[in-house]
Amino acid sequence: MKQSAESGSRASFSGRIGYVLAVAGSAIGLGNIWRFPYLVAKYGGGIFLLIYLVLTLTFGYTMIVSETALGRMTKRGPSGAFQAFDHSPLGKLGGWINAVIPMLIVPYYSVIGGWVLKYLVACFADGIDTLAQDDYFSAFLADSPQVVLYFVLFSVLVFAVILAGVRRGIEQISKVVMPVMLVLAVIVAVYSCTRPGALAGIAYFLVPNFRNFSLMTFAAAMGQMFYSLSIAMGILYTYGSYLKSDVDIEKSTGELEFFDTGVAVLAGLMIIPSVFSFFGGDIGKLHAGPSLTFITLPAVFASMPGGTFAAATFFLLFLLAALTSAISLLETSVNTFEDGLHISRGKASLIMAVIMAAVGLSSSLGFGVWSSVKLLGMDILDFFDFLTNSVMMPIAALATCLLILRKVGFAAIEAEVGQSSPFRRRPLYRFCLKYLAPVCLVIILASSIASALGLITM
Repeated sequence: MKQSAESGSRASFSGRIGYVLAVAGSAIGLGNIWRFPYLVAKYGGGIFLLIYLVLTLTFGYTMIVSETALGRMTKRGPSGAFQAFDHSPLGKLGGWINAVIPMLIVPYYSVIGGWVLKYLVACFADGIDTLAQDDYFSAFLADSPQVVLYFVLFSVLVFAVILAGVRRGIEQISKVVMPVMLVLAVIVAVYSCTRPGALAGIAYFLVPNFRNFSLMTFAAAMGQMFYSLSIAMGILYTYGSYLKSDVDIEKSTGELEFFDTGVAVLAGLMIIPSVFSFFGGDIGKLHAGPSLTFITLPAVFASMPGGTFAAATFFLLFLLAALTSAISLLETSVNTFEDGLHISRGKASLIMAVIMAAVGLSSSLGFGVWSSVKLLGMDILDFFDFLTNSVMMPIAALATCLLILRKVGFAAIEAEVGQSSPFRRRPLYRFCLKYLAPVCLVIILASSIASALGLITM
């Protein structure tokens, strides 16, 4: 296995804080700021939030510890970690699917990152009143050359950090970006919550109403937790492989749970009270996904005093979140090629640039000149999102569970975590990995596929 020159053996984080901020940067992204608020609104408000929190502290905790421990134990990314324990075809498949997921996600993720960059620029170039027009977003998506341009610009930013390495690139950008992002989130959330009529939105978001519960509330909360915590994307394997043996995995996991949940709640407080205030509690305005961020929110900002500044602040926050997540996805992909093909970081980055161009450009054009192209009835970007998040990720996480249960064993994981942690949640970990996680994964996989086939309504 080719080793990085950064440390003389394998690149590593300087310590727990660097690791936590890097993984928090990975977890806190489009899933928290774009996806979480409209799912909360669609699937019951406070009851969705409650289920999400419970799953994060059980299922999410278990998968974070598992992937991080396997990465640190083997000092390899997902493919190498699987191969270290299981040379069977199933073992190869489990490692392969964990490794390929980020390669498919980061290109279309960077397309959406390009949309965010466009809106940040447009806040100053066009003004918030122009952004708030109903046809602004659709006109932008139909302008394929402009969409491609912003996709390329965003991708260049991500590659620049990756080529700088682990400590000089990923860790340093995370140490600067994460605190700034959190400060901006608090400012926007406070502003949102103090608008007239916002109290009803706060209550809907934070107070559980059990009458709003349904099976789809549970399935959607589970899927969001998956997306938000960077589980089954190979990221935690890779970042775990950069982790020193004296870093407390359990404590780091707890801090990651806190960061991710905190920003998700802040995102809800940024968006849901504003929409309640502006649209008088029309929940339907929160259901459309992309339109929430790129159509509805600009209209909200346009109604505010100093709306252009508020919009620019929000889209800067959104850009930083998208950037840190894309960095972690690309780092995992580059690491897979470095380890698997025994090539330099530069050559591995070149391979990923080709993949980025192929998947990212097709996703960019899918709303414009290729809008007539449909895959299973979906736009190109939506298809890649469905394939990775609804099909491949549950299978990848299930493969991790089976690897530990069949090959690695609880004792080995507990010994790895126990090097630097008292592992206080050991009983919870064993129960979740053996029983809760497999059941949850089967539910989310089955419900997602059934929804795509039109058998149930998500």
